[in-house]
Amino acid sequence: QVQVVESGGGFVQAGGSLNLSCVASGRTFSAYAMGWFRQAPGKEREFVAAIAGSGDTKYYAESVKGRFTISRVNAKDTVFLEMNSLKLEDTAVYYCAAKETGFYYYSSSRTYDYWGQGTQVTVSS
Repeated sequence: QVQVVESGGGFVQAGGSLNLSCVASGRTFSAYAMGWFRQAPGKEREFVAAIAGSGDTKYYAESVKGRFTISRVNAKDTVFLEMNSLKLEDTAVYYCAAKETGFYYYSSSRTYDYWGQGTQVTVSS
């Protein structure tokens, strides 16, 4: 089974930046589309960003567009989420997910096959 591990969460002041990393096990990382989701306390899990296996196509939730950047380094089996201009409402547990079955319905969490345990991001004033 593919193992997904996120890291890089922590505390940051509003307006600051934080970078998350996600490593997915396996020898064919480039075959997976990857996504970032987040879940704030008392709220449903929501889509944040996704990237195709080749890295040539990216999608972002409207709430983070222009502030967050998703990227990947397939040689390191790693996907990144660069978060800038952080807001209080960005506070959430951030999850990394791998999609084995193709880059369809990228914003739907139920279409992803493997999930990490999450890393908490807390934005303070």
